Amino acid sequence: MSEGKKNPKSGDVLPLHNESIDDAIKGMDLWLDAREEQADDQALQKFEFSRQIKQMREPLALSPHDLERRKIIYPEMDDRLVLDRFRELRTRLLELSRGENFVLLVTSVAPEGGGSFTALNLASAIALDATKTALLIDCNLREPSLHRYLDLVPDMGVTDFIEDPDMEVASIIYPTGIKRLRLIPAGSRRESPSEFFTSFRMKYFIKSIRARYPDRFVIMDAPSISTSPDARILSELADYTLLVVPHARVTPEEVQKAAESVYPGRLAGVVLND
Repeated sequence: MSEGKKNPKSGDVLPLHNESIDDAIKGMDLWLDAREEQADDQALQKFEFSRQIKQMREPLALSPHDLERRKIIYPEMDDRLVLDRFRELRTRLLELSRGENFVLLVTSVAPEGGGSFTALNLASAIALDATKTALLIDCNLREPSLHRYLDLVPDMGVTDFIEDPDMEVASIIYPTGIKRLRLIPAGSRRESPSEFFTSFRMKYFIKSIRARYPDRFVIMDAPSISTSPDARILSELADYTLLVVPHARVTPEEVQKAAESVYPGRLAGVVLND
């Protein structure tokens, strides 16, 4: 049997030559430099986004009377209990995401269960923070309502963007009259919503609006998860899903079934709407 070099085995300690050590140190230096550059880029991006937030303008800001009539929270409102509930919900979601921006799906256990009301006011609560913006997307294609809440008459929305490969996302984002809150309406098409949500362009759409700004929080308003497959499909595209339970209108079994319909690992919690 020859006495040549032995092949190293698992667990063997191999000698390090000076060249190997030098190469390793150089490699570590390059890695640290890259990390520092990445951190600088992120800090610059954060600063630039903060500057853009300060420059955001509302052409027609809603008055406290307008907000009260539309049942939208605002800092000076008399009903502090409702305001504090949405602030607390915002805080818990930020803790869950560790402060990172996220895409949240809001859906109710039953039709007309308060999903749109919750989505709108949660987005408003996020927008109360001067360092953050919120983007509402109306994904209830058959019965959209967010534009009516905000008294908007949009020309285009989600379905138009998905159908037109040349359309830019910016062309379907509308001011709401609420500082730092924007809306993407459902769009002009009402048929076959499930086909829209399973398309590649829908996935690209969600990814692009999330990546565009680091402190923009995306809230998708979906139809009831108990009566429409759309919410189940959308829960896969979202980071988290929030279930809205209408008070005294559904059974515990219905709530459990709705929770099981959410994409695995994406259920953030349950909110009681009374």
